[in-house]
Amino acid sequence: MLIGVISDTHGLLRPEALAALRGVEHILHAGDVGDVAILDALRKIAPVTAIRGNVDTSGACAELPATDVVELGGQLFYLVHSVHDLDINPKAAGVAMVVSGHSHKAKVEVKDGVVYFNPGSAGPRRFSLPVTVGFVTVEDGVEASVMELVVG
Repeated sequence: MLIGVISDTHGLLRPEALAALRGVEHILHAGDVGDVAILDALRKIAPVTAIRGNVDTSGACAELPATDVVELGGQLFYLVHSVHDLDINPKAAGVAMVVSGHSHKAKVEVKDGVVYFNPGSAGPRRFSLPVTVGFVTVEDGVEASVMELVVG
């Protein structure tokens, strides 16, 4: 199973991000959506699980949950916008991957057998950080990768 992971769009859904995500079977949005129309556009590609971030304070995005758990390909994914707000013990809960955003810095690390994945930011460029989306392959476990988008 191939899962697309996106975060920190801040109201900007780049055509390059849409193109990169085509063909995934599910999309996880780790918050700071900025505009509910982004989720509608992503749903045209695949089902979406999304949470709110710190900029999602009004409108439909404010109605999104602060955290969520979804089972995909037999694996549990826990979404939280800032990993610093993690409010569960992922290993004890049987979570395979914690998906977060907020920092705009892509990162994949394994702690105590749990993969922690931040796909970086696909929205407006922040500082000199790259614009990125992520992918998760679910087979005999979970494997995450980051794709830098070439944007004008």
